[in-house]
Amino acid sequence: MEHLLNIDGVSAGVDEKPILHDISLTLESGECNVLMGPNGAGKSTLGHVIMGDPTYRTTSGTITFDGADITDDSPDKRSLAGIFLSYQAPVEIPGVPLYSFLRTICQKRPELKMTARQFRKRVGELCDELDMDSSYLTRELNVGFSGGEKKKVEMLQLLLLKPKLAILDETDSGLDVDALSVVSRGITAYREQCDGALLIITHNTRILERVEVDHTHVMVKGHLVAHGGPELIPEIDREGFERFEAAETKVEASEKAGA
Repeated sequence: MEHLLNIDGVSAGVDEKPILHDISLTLESGECNVLMGPNGAGKSTLGHVIMGDPTYRTTSGTITFDGADITDDSPDKRSLAGIFLSYQAPVEIPGVPLYSFLRTICQKRPELKMTARQFRKRVGELCDELDMDSSYLTRELNVGFSGGEKKKVEMLQLLLLKPKLAILDETDSGLDVDALSVVSRGITAYREQCDGALLIITHNTRILERVEVDHTHVMVKGHLVAHGGPELIPEIDREGFERFEAAETKVEASEKAGA
């Protein structure tokens, strides 16, 4: 069986500092995967490595997406192939109106090309769906936007681009109840409108109360230490990551003793 995304034995880090250790993970179309773990576990690093962020260097292993080896591909090639990364802290880009930005990225994707009238109509529909004021479209990209507004913009991009794989990195971080509702609506709409895969990266369970999860993965100290279904989420909500961290500590001690 050919998986949408296959990560096979990937290790990666920044400069000489290793962060991820022998990561293997598969994602399938139409499924929602959650990657959880304590702060500093390497969760966001994995998202950036999948996206091809040049800040991180892959030292071993391969990443295959939609049947093609993308291990050495640049971020723009991965984006055009259908991978989308929602940043924990979206950057501000002065001088670039949001509407122009959205129009340009759609024009780069042959399957998304549409007339100016069709584009205006589609963007207007998505703004209504996300309860997003259309005046945002004339503002500079993320400049002066609140955290919740930035997340609305990312949900707008998600629904407009319809990626095959959407990686949402701490997308619920710092959001109030209203903004969290918009994000959960965006995730639900993506699942209804696209047959793509979702990878939600988070260290708390708040956003997961509103999302139907298929698989849960736990990362500790750059290692994937547990895999399960949605039943892992309430356990983590009650007890935190203590048992996973303890198990990883035992493994590390055993490896050092055997070295």
